Amino acid sequence: MIWLTWRQLRGSATMTAAVLVVLATALALTGPELASTYAVGIEACVPDGTCIDFFDRFFAEHDMAFLALTLVVLVVPALVGLFWGAPLVSRELEAGTHLLVWNQSVTRGRWLAVKLGLAGLAAMTAAGVCGLAVTWWSAPLDRSAVPEMAQMAPIVFGARGIAPMGYAAFAFVLGVTVGMLVRRMLPAMALTLVAFAAIQLAVPLLVRPHLMPPVSGTFELGRENLDGIGAPQGGSLQVFLRTSAVPGHPGAWVLSSRLIDRSGRAVSAGDGSSGPSSTIVRAVPVSTTSGPCSPQALTGGGCTAEINRLGYRQQATYHPLERFWPFQWIESGIYGLLTLGLTVFSFWWIRRRLS
Repeated sequence: MIWLTWRQLRGSATMTAAVLVVLATALALTGPELASTYAVGIEACVPDGTCIDFFDRFFAEHDMAFLALTLVVLVVPALVGLFWGAPLVSRELEAGTHLLVWNQSVTRGRWLAVKLGLAGLAAMTAAGVCGLAVTWWSAPLDRSAVPEMAQMAPIVFGARGIAPMGYAAFAFVLGVTVGMLVRRMLPAMALTLVAFAAIQLAVPLLVRPHLMPPVSGTFELGRENLDGIGAPQGGSLQVFLRTSAVPGHPGAWVLSSRLIDRSGRAVSAGDGSSGPSSTIVRAVPVSTTSGPCSPQALTGGGCTAEINRLGYRQQATYHPLERFWPFQWIESGIYGLLTLGLTVFSFWWIRRRLS
């Protein structure tokens, strides 16, 4: 059975291994230089306090590679479920070749166990190597990324650490289970992709924010949480609040953010206009005709200091970066339990219902 299963998988496994070798080699060759550039930049920016500017430049120079590698790791588990899991059993059920194996003293349980064990281990290894290699390479960029692309951000979290291994194991067993139920390869592949994509969207939105109680805090306005201040003639002061960042907690995953006044009430959104997705425009009743918030005085930091003096603050709920690894282990455990549940169901189904 092991030899037969290997023959069925050797083509895709060999191709996957070749791609991983190329990827790992490229990362190993470019990673040290990337880390060295980051270290030199940090050493130069710390004395004069310009590290925020360095982070912006450094990330902008490598953002395409960062996004491409993140996408690769996110796609690997889906491909595992689509091309390894879904066809593994459904192809044999559709062609009827499983009956030949079952009639040669190979039990159904052993037949399925070998397939799940060998192919599942290969899938987890491929996803783990890919995820950990990209995590190592991206470490300098993760430390300098814009808040929307920090390690705790939903789009990046799933492409770092050990989480891809849990995703790959679940996607693989999900594909096998769907293939057993549907018994046709192409429909099984389509349903596996739809189901896995739905779960991957639902977990960051509905489950991950509640893995631990979020932290709440109130922060003064400054460079970390402000995208800018505008003073239109004859209008209220416009504060562009960066809702994806909180001061003193770089890399935090911000769940909610708003501007409040001295009494703790949320400041209204003025005319309702808005900037980028990470920014809200708020109308603040501060004079824009004279004083530190007049158009002529906005180039300095006096207007921000005036807004803070009047008691305006950012109120945010967030998960700090320190929770990255606890979240990785908890979420991987959740996917492990889902994988175990599907595995148990698959063995029950093949023994009781499949013929």
